Amino acid sequence: MPSPLLDRVKIQAEVLVPVLRAFREELGVDRANRIAWKALAAWREQIARDRHAGIAGSGADRWMKGIVASQETIGDAIDVDMLRMEPTAIDFDVTGCRFAEFFRALGEPELGFAMLCSMDDTTAEQIGEGEVDLSRAGTIMQGAARCDFRYALKRGGGG
Repeated sequence: MPSPLLDRVKIQAEVLVPVLRAFREELGVDRANRIAWKALAAWREQIARDRHAGIAGSGADRWMKGIVASQETIGDAIDVDMLRMEPTAIDFDVTGCRFAEFFRALGEPELGFAMLCSMDDTTAEQIGEGEVDLSRAGTIMQGAARCDFRYALKRGGGG
């Protein structure tokens, strides 16, 4: 299934990339990136809140329901190798990522990381309410061979 999220990200990048590059010219790379990353952090938090609004349950349950619901919009944009799915742990690797291919072709993998990869951390922190911990050693967006997602779930009341 094609990815509506990838299509949306491409449209967003058509606007963001030239604006970010203009800000970098005017303000310098570090300052422009710092401002953009701060704005994108607030944007990610709002997206996470909106995506999970109306979902009931514990933090871990709300996070899981939101993740399942988001799979339709992600579609075929990533290739996933599921390693473990248990009540207290979910481990998987992303072995292919069209988002990373797109942002690397633009020469903007850092922007891709700030927009997309960081959403995983934001959602775990914001929606998981202390019940979802993500550890990840690398991402394809940042040049790793795979994205290694390791989620530890602390479910209140025995999960």
